[in-house]
Amino acid sequence: MTTYAVTGATGHFGQAAIKALHSLLRPGDALIALARNLQKAQKLAPSDVPVRLGDYDDVTSLTQSLAGIDKLLFVSSQPGQAVSRADQHQNVVNAAKAADVKFIAYTSFPQAPTNPASLAADHKATEAMIEASGIAHSFLRNNWYLENESSTLKAGANGKDFVYAAGDGKAGWALEREYAEAAARVMTLTDPKAIYEFAGTPRTYADLAAAIPGEFHVKPVSDADYLAGLKQVGLPQPVAELITSFQTLIREGGLQPTSDDLTQVLGHPLTPLADAIQEVLA
Repeated sequence: MTTYAVTGATGHFGQAAIKALHSLLRPGDALIALARNLQKAQKLAPSDVPVRLGDYDDVTSLTQSLAGIDKLLFVSSQPGQAVSRADQHQNVVNAAKAADVKFIAYTSFPQAPTNPASLAADHKATEAMIEASGIAHSFLRNNWYLENESSTLKAGANGKDFVYAAGDGKAGWALEREYAEAAARVMTLTDPKAIYEFAGTPRTYADLAAAIPGEFHVKPVSDADYLAGLKQVGLPQPVAELITSFQTLIREGGLQPTSDDLTQVLGHPLTPLADAIQEVLA
């Protein structure tokens, strides 16, 4: 008998992971959803999944909510909040240690310890926190969600320019729910690996464009032009710069997949690209 918990129960990843893990439970197992917004989480979680407070800002309530939990799926928080993500994540790790959680699976970033991307820094730090805690763990280094490209995909599907600045760089796009299912499966393994580099098939933006039906212009541009385009549609400078940095990251190989861990853990092929794009568009 194992008691599992999933943080971030109101987010898309958390919801998908709870659904997948719920389907994998054995008789006698239990699953707890953790969320900052209890009312919202109760509406989204399966009716037989209890919801507890999962506020990353409050280590005391987190410790109480993690009481009796054997395995924790720790979904990383969003950056840019009042309490820094590093502090939030330290709270979760401290609470898990205090509550005697036996295992943590943490949603990290591709090649986190060596990846130069600004987004990798908090994940590198969190991996170090978990290692220092002494809690058994798996780092789920998720590559890029196809949903991250929804605006670009929708532009092409609607006959508008398909604009990107990543050149021939490749990323391991897959659907967010596929990463979430893999996370759930890792949670149920008897002897999981310490590190999973989860990613889909290496593909370029040109590959994505080729999988979208209809006629539209595929428009590779420079980082400067890409940034200018984002600002032109009203994005604030810091947000536009962050999104542009993703293009640079892909062009420079920062999201180049390094393993087939995702399909190995899932035990089945990923959704074909054209079908996955249609799912995002829908």
